[in-house]
Amino acid sequence: MLIPWLAFPAAAAASAGTTGLVTRYLRRRAILDHPNERSSHAVPTPRGGGWGILAVLLPLWAALGVGLPVLAGVALLAAVSWIDDRRSLPAAPRLLAQAVAIAAGLAALGADARVFQGWLPGWADHGLTALCWLWFINLFNFMDGIDGLAGGEAVSVAGGLALATAVAGAASPPAGPALVLAGAAAGFLVWNWHPAKVFLGDVGSVPLGFGLGWLLFAAAAAGLWPAALLLPLTFVADASITLTRRLLAGKPILQAHREHFYQRAVQGGRSHAWVTGRVLGANAVLVALAVAAPWLGWVPALAAGALTVLALLWRLRKAAATPSP
Repeated sequence: MLIPWLAFPAAAAASAGTTGLVTRYLRRRAILDHPNERSSHAVPTPRGGGWGILAVLLPLWAALGVGLPVLAGVALLAAVSWIDDRRSLPAAPRLLAQAVAIAAGLAALGADARVFQGWLPGWADHGLTALCWLWFINLFNFMDGIDGLAGGEAVSVAGGLALATAVAGAASPPAGPALVLAGAAAGFLVWNWHPAKVFLGDVGSVPLGFGLGWLLFAAAAAGLWPAALLLPLTFVADASITLTRRLLAGKPILQAHREHFYQRAVQGGRSHAWVTGRVLGANAVLVALAVAAPWLGWVPALAAGALTVLALLWRLRKAAATPSP
């Protein structure tokens, strides 16, 4: 039982080392994210640090027996996203690659997997899972906008899922792959905490969104659906509410912007560390609720989670409306 939990510190140490090497390479090659009117940073910063995570995640997942379809999906999205980081691909090839990866991920879950717990016919369950997975990949990418936020979310979601799985005594998803992902993201945070020395880039955020999606949907299919709903709720709520507001305002939904709750708080004068710290504080509550859900009951757990996230969004909105001195 101890060995899977050692995956976290091992992956964290390895990722911190590989991310440092990647950061030096990116700086030498001048692969930088330059500030613009939609940025939340002020100085050119290396972009592509996600390679440091993937260099640890893929071999360790393979060693732990993660299926080839999932590994291939991560690798495909990393390749396409790296091209996008360097050349700004149109939306169509990016979405096509995501669709192919999701199809592979669904195959890895198995034809009998029921994410929606039998409430839908098999074809509808798989179809809705695919749409939710597509949205999760992209919202995770949208929410990667300030120092430490996406990496901290990955640690919270994957680490929380491993803990909830272990406490519930569930066999799926196995703790090892979740702990590897959480550890690799934690090692990246050594370089990405404010002030960040490197950014994930799409090469990091898109494969991470896919990998987290696989873990969450596997957990839901195994019966841990309250945990699967609770753990990513901060990102899902911010991105979904922001997208809905942009749709209602007639604004393009695929265009980069700075209208997320977390971005507006930064514009109001709060530091990246202040905003990320509030999000991670809410995530800690969500992890506790996910672990306690079997005893609390799913209705109280989800209600408490929703209230926690609404309080967070209210706090971020208030921070945006009242600039710090």
